[in-house]
Amino acid sequence: MSDIDEIVQLVTITGERHIHPDFSTYVDDIDMAELRRLYEDMVVVRRIDAEATALQRQGQLGLWAPLLGQEAAQIGSARALDAEDFVFPSYREHGVAYCRGVAIEEMMPFWRGTSLSGWDPHEHNIATPAIIIGAQTLHAAGYGMGLNLEGAGSAVITYFGDGATSQGDVSEAMGFAASFAAPVVFFCQNNQWAISEPVTLQSKTPIVNRGRGYGMPTVRVDGNDVLAVLAVTRAALELAREGGGPTFIEAVTYRRGPHTTSDDPTRYRTAADDAEWIRRDPIERIRLLLEAAGALSDEDAKLIGEHADAAAAELRRGCLALDDPPALSIFDDVYAEPHPLIDAERREYAAYLDTLEA
Repeated sequence: MSDIDEIVQLVTITGERHIHPDFSTYVDDIDMAELRRLYEDMVVVRRIDAEATALQRQGQLGLWAPLLGQEAAQIGSARALDAEDFVFPSYREHGVAYCRGVAIEEMMPFWRGTSLSGWDPHEHNIATPAIIIGAQTLHAAGYGMGLNLEGAGSAVITYFGDGATSQGDVSEAMGFAASFAAPVVFFCQNNQWAISEPVTLQSKTPIVNRGRGYGMPTVRVDGNDVLAVLAVTRAALELAREGGGPTFIEAVTYRRGPHTTSDDPTRYRTAADDAEWIRRDPIERIRLLLEAAGALSDEDAKLIGEHADAAAAELRRGCLALDDPPALSIFDDVYAEPHPLIDAERREYAAYLDTLEA
């Protein structure tokens, strides 16, 4: 794969599919039935995201990182993965977790604060959410180097935002991956805002150039075009599995909601900013394409909506059914074996809790 300067797009905002000389062949197998399944994925994860946001506003979750607007970037890349590939996400990849088979109710404990995790990473080949900005890229680089040592034929993908590219962890991860030809896909979701600051503040050139500095192939893709994202991610994964080393993908998209539910985006961006990106909505363009091809009937749309509502209801039930963990459980699983320091801290904390009950 050579560096791609233009933003790769296979479906326009008005729902027209066109050919790209380098990437269209990677999605030749995506007929209208497959495209409808990608559309359904995006509809479902948007509905899940909306329900989780509502749960946080109702006091049932401590925090939530919405993905509204980034559905195509997540679904397109996740559906490019093979079962044995491994994912290191940040904290916003709920759509990726959904595609990896994580049960909807397993997404809730981490955000409700009833668990330090939520799911078994080895069961689904996806690590649990990483809160430390950029740390997961180092984990991905190390995992990829391990795959090389084992002679495995699989790959690893790691997700991060545009803001994370200014972190030293990301720089070090790309340095190691490039030096050791680790089979890692660095997938940057450039959603235009690193919390309250625009991407133009931290980078005067496209974010994709940061990958070029490490000598790895890079590509910019329309992150609101699920088909284009699928194609470029398949190409990068193919290169990784064949021993070609890492690739840097910049998916140009937009975070339509807050950074997290503790944020108020109206304080730093305008309605006009949002309006331009709403026009580029990832779900709407695929709906237009499917309808024009006669591949999305009213009954299809109704069934997809019912599936999305059922998923949201399942998420709500799973969230509300979670019990608060015992206070002393915070000391469990800190170390694999008993540790005298942890035992002492547990006793001290238990004594403190006893004073509250007196």
